Amino acid sequence: MLIFKKLSFWLALAGIAGCALLIAQLRASLSEPIPPPPVTPSVSPFQHSIGADGLVEASSENTTIGVPTPGLVTAVRVKVWDRVKAGAPLFQLDTRDLEAALLPERAQVKVAEATLERVQEILARLKAVNDPRAVTAEDIKLRQSDVDVAAAQLAAARAEVRKTEDLIARMTVRAPIDGTILQSNIRAGEYASPGAGPAPIVMGNIDEEQVRTDVDEQEAPRVRVGARAVAFVKGDSTHPIPLTFVRIEPDVIPKVSLTGSTTERVDTRVLQVIYRFPRPKDRPIYVGQQMDVYIDAGS
Repeated sequence: MLIFKKLSFWLALAGIAGCALLIAQLRASLSEPIPPPPVTPSVSPFQHSIGADGLVEASSENTTIGVPTPGLVTAVRVKVWDRVKAGAPLFQLDTRDLEAALLPERAQVKVAEATLERVQEILARLKAVNDPRAVTAEDIKLRQSDVDVAAAQLAAARAEVRKTEDLIARMTVRAPIDGTILQSNIRAGEYASPGAGPAPIVMGNIDEEQVRTDVDEQEAPRVRVGARAVAFVKGDSTHPIPLTFVRIEPDVIPKVSLTGSTTERVDTRVLQVIYRFPRPKDRPIYVGQQMDVYIDAGS
């Protein structure tokens, strides 16, 4: 019994000492100065401003290029950073099935041409006969009908050939605008389907870029058309970028572009304001980068 009491005493004493040590460590940590942020936060240059998050995009907006029909990719003609003109080929889908179908269709055109030529010759010979007893008006009318049918069949056969040729041409996916290839998510040998996965090609005009700014709906009434604005790339508070007003989007939408901040609201709606800026020559700014945007709210 005596041994048990001594053991309890020493255990209690150890617990008290441990608690005292823990309290001392907590006090020491609380007294330590808060370290400065790794990056100096940007500051608004305006006396009254609206702070917002922005996302850099191409001035033409990011254009996603899809496929016209499911198919096997046989060749990719571009790579990231390539500058292309409108109409330039981007990638090629397999056309072997269409080319195989084109052979009998072209043969059918030749058959239809020969048929039309034959019935036209018969009609011409009948019209050359001047004796109404040998060739009646009804005979000529019937042969004219044969010519009309043969001409229609030839037109239909040619239309089928043009249709297949157009489908083959569609298998070469071309650039709809002048721009730079921003993403290439497709490789030769892959099977591509409309709407499946990321867009095969993303392109846009990045000679001049724009920032899509998300203004909290509670601040939306303070935004003025043509308001001045300045942006800072995330992590760079020393190089302000003057912005040129483009437009205010007409609808307020749920917020989808997130910055990753622990204090960020995600259950809010935003008004999107578009600003444009020329690409700086002394430092790169990439499509998809985030920006801190300050919009002049006036007095």
